[in-house]
Amino acid sequence: MGSKVTKNCKNVIIALGGNLPLGETPSKDILEAAFLELTLLFGESSQKSRLFQTPCFPAGTGPDYINAVFTCFSELSPEEILQHLHVIEAKFSRSREQRWGMRTLDLDLVAVDDQVEPDLPTYQQWLDLPLQEQKVQAPKQLILPHPRLQERAFVLVPLCDVQPNWMHPVLGKRAAELCAELPKDEIAAVTPLK
Repeated sequence: MGSKVTKNCKNVIIALGGNLPLGETPSKDILEAAFLELTLLFGESSQKSRLFQTPCFPAGTGPDYINAVFTCFSELSPEEILQHLHVIEAKFSRSREQRWGMRTLDLDLVAVDDQVEPDLPTYQQWLDLPLQEQKVQAPKQLILPHPRLQERAFVLVPLCDVQPNWMHPVLGKRAAELCAELPKDEIAAVTPLK
């Protein structure tokens, strides 16, 4: 299904993560298989970051994660992209029983070009949501860019691997700038796999 890059294509950023094996298949191999699925879907013009090991979030709730970022160009709408991501997750037995719970594979649509979805006031509401409410509230619609992106070294470090100059459409900062603003210990905890 992969398509050629046209003038109507939008830059798409997808974060990958997982910390549960699927049978005998470890998280590292699950993410590599997910990269292949994404490449088949979006085409060879895509880029993938290295794989990184990151502490479980929130701390102490399970095994460490393997994280990465995949970027591509697509004419699909954000909602269509999200549907495809859910299909890929299902292939790897992803279940959504608990917010921020352990999982075999998580594919988060982080950004699509400079789109702010569904609108700036709604985005701002989720951006400003206090941590305690983040733990229990999940949006019923797609919010873009991902409202927690700028807080997460496990997304920003891999993103800087492939698109350090990506510009956040609301905060007006590049991925590398957002990453540099994180606490040094959080950045150091995101370690590339050998």
